[in-house]
Amino acid sequence: MFAMSKQDAEQVSEAEIAVHWGEEKLIQPSPEFIAQANMTDEKIFERFSLENFPDCFKEYADLLDWYKTWDLTLDTSEAPSWKWFVGGLINASYNCVDRHLAQYKNKAAIIWVPEPEEESHIVLTYQELYVRVNEFAALLSDKTGLKTGDRVTIHMPMVPELPVTMLACARLGVIHSVVFGGFSGNACGERIADSGSRVLITMDGYYRSGKLLDHKVKADEAVKTANKEGQEVEHVLVWRRYGDRNASEAPMVKGRDHFVDELLPAYRGKRVEPVQLPAEAPLFLMYTSGTTGRPKGCQHGIGGYLAYAAATSKYVQDIHPEDVYWCMADIGWITGHSYIVYGPLALGATSVMYEGVPTFPDAGRAWRIAEQLDVNIFHTAPTTIRMLRKAGPDEPAKYNYNFKHMTTVGEPIEPAVWRWYHEVVGKGKAVIVDTYWQTETGGFLCSTMPAIHPMKAGSAGPAVPGIHPKILDEDGNEIPRGANKAGILIIQNPWPGQFQTIWGDQERYVETYYAKFNKDPKSKDWRDWPYIPGDAAMEAEDGYFRILGRMDDVINVAGHRLGTKELESACLMVDAIAEASVVPVNDEIKGKVPDIYISLKPGFEASDEIKLAVVKTIEESIGKIARPKNVWIVPDMPKTRSGKIMRRVLASISNNQDVGDITTLANPDIVEEVRRMVQGK
Repeated sequence: MFAMSKQDAEQVSEAEIAVHWGEEKLIQPSPEFIAQANMTDEKIFERFSLENFPDCFKEYADLLDWYKTWDLTLDTSEAPSWKWFVGGLINASYNCVDRHLAQYKNKAAIIWVPEPEEESHIVLTYQELYVRVNEFAALLSDKTGLKTGDRVTIHMPMVPELPVTMLACARLGVIHSVVFGGFSGNACGERIADSGSRVLITMDGYYRSGKLLDHKVKADEAVKTANKEGQEVEHVLVWRRYGDRNASEAPMVKGRDHFVDELLPAYRGKRVEPVQLPAEAPLFLMYTSGTTGRPKGCQHGIGGYLAYAAATSKYVQDIHPEDVYWCMADIGWITGHSYIVYGPLALGATSVMYEGVPTFPDAGRAWRIAEQLDVNIFHTAPTTIRMLRKAGPDEPAKYNYNFKHMTTVGEPIEPAVWRWYHEVVGKGKAVIVDTYWQTETGGFLCSTMPAIHPMKAGSAGPAVPGIHPKILDEDGNEIPRGANKAGILIIQNPWPGQFQTIWGDQERYVETYYAKFNKDPKSKDWRDWPYIPGDAAMEAEDGYFRILGRMDDVINVAGHRLGTKELESACLMVDAIAEASVVPVNDEIKGKVPDIYISLKPGFEASDEIKLAVVKTIEESIGKIARPKNVWIVPDMPKTRSGKIMRRVLASISNNQDVGDITTLANPDIVEEVRRMVQGK
């Protein structure tokens, strides 16, 4: 996306990079879309100005039902751990289910599409969802003894039992930690241990690319890993993909493992009153990769998070109760939490879930589903858009669906891909919002408001109401809009969707997200604590933001954030390896994938067996999503005189870019040797 010349490399900091593209033209939303939109009032930005902060967010909280109204909109007494709507009492499960029964009890809440096309869709009405959530909440409370404040780890694929499980936990005030189903048992076990979960809820199997995968086997690995780290798992609850037979060959451990379908009949007709919880009480933990060491357990509170997820679903995604909305993400990531489960269901909408691969059994599958269900709002990631474009560029035209609105999320989208999404998938009619946010933010930070702003290919757009960003250089000086320079993106103010802390590690929370530009660690004034997402960005003259990518060592693979330290640690589990360095390399489909450089201990010779061992270890310890594009065995790493590996140089080699100035390296000669090995010239 951007590059530095050799002579500029020393003068320009990593945070302030000259950008060499032109801005794309603006495309207006259609009059038809504007006429039906939830938000057409441009004065919303005045209402959500810094002058009206923080009380402006009452407008979002008023979308929810409260047992008791809050006394204080924002409590800064434990800055920068913000508490929203303090004194208020609320329950997320009630807001997503119970309150809709009077008007929408027979309306579809969730439509689940299994990957095998011969299998029937499963439709859960709001009444059926209410029954299932209550019965499972009763089971959890009785069988496992889970109570308010306890943590439970959920390692499940995209099945309707997943939101049922989440909402049952929320009903009880139990903090859920959902782990992406594609992650290994080992990765799940680490998260169990960190969160202190004594209950694991899982699935026996699920479909992926036409194969019924054994998922229960990962539960046994997870329990073993958690035990090694000192956390005992007392109960493993196993949902079954087919209620009458097993999809896993893994044995059930007596006394520990239980099939949910065998336990549920005892709780038929049970109702569990939603626990009235403080607004600032935790709703869930969502683990995200960090630049050093273990993943971070981002803790989100109930009231602030749910208000922000509901409001951004309503106003940015324009979800109405009568819409059929399909977010083709995975609930194991924050997008699925906010924009498959909590946001749409809080609004009484119909949320579509799909079990499998978007291109199975062919490139027309997604558009067949859209046609069958009359989906009118579609939400996916650039990686998926690139995949669908490559697999079947002409497929959308074959199907009779009509999207009014489409979202892109998770990573920057190239203008050419954006145009295909707009012109071919959206048939030139759908409004696109190119949203920027992250696990930690709970909801969108930057996006066009679809009925107010024109669209711009490849640009996230302005900040959403109530979010006030700036671009700073390394010294904290503001880079003005239109300067054609990138810098460090910061958000000046807190907002309700923002996470509260890193579970069990407040120091890391402050250091990672706030310390760089904070001048007074004792301050209780929110103005002294700008939030740092960790991304490089630039602001165009018109106030639209373009996000350039991570400034830290996190690789965004198909919208999944993978920490380089986790990957490097996995490499070092292979006995022959002395050093490992992981860098992002461009990939046509996934955007970025890991490229791995390793050097060997004395006495070991480079071999394909070592490369295969690295790949296998990464897949087992992290998951197949982290599979590297290449494993390069090099004689040495390019290093500074202090011994730091220069990943920037390796990334340039992997991506066939200029390596820049290497005169300050301790071993500059190694660069050319590695370059020839990788590039073959």
